[in-house]
Amino acid sequence: MITIDEFKKMEIKIGEILSAEKIPDTDKLLKLSVAMGEESPRTIVSGIAKFFPDPETLVGRKVAFAANLEPRTIRGIESQGMILAVGSEGGPFSLLEVSKDITAGSAIK
Repeated sequence: MITIDEFKKMEIKIGEILSAEKIPDTDKLLKLSVAMGEESPRTIVSGIAKFFPDPETLVGRKVAFAANLEPRTIRGIESQGMILAVGSEGGPFSLLEVSKDITAGSAIK
C-alpha cells in the first residue's frame, strides 16, 4: 500500500501521439513521438508493438502517460515517460484513451 501523498507524486498527463515507428530488430518495441503541451514532443519507447502491427494507427490518439518518470535508455533511445494501458497475458488490451476534445498536456487529477 502507498499513501495518498505518495500517489500525488505521480504526474499523469494526456499526450497526443504524433508519430509511431517500430524499433528495428525488436518484436515488442515502438518509438513514439508524443505532444504533451510542452515546447517540444517527448520520445517514449513502449513494448506495445504486438498490439499495433501497423504503428501508424496510433497517430492522432490521445492517451494517458506517466509523465514524471526518470528517463530511461532503451535500445539506445531515451524514453521520457510511459504509456498507460490495460490488459493481461493473452487477454484483451486497451490504451487509456480520452476523447479528441481533451487538450494534450491536460493532467489527470
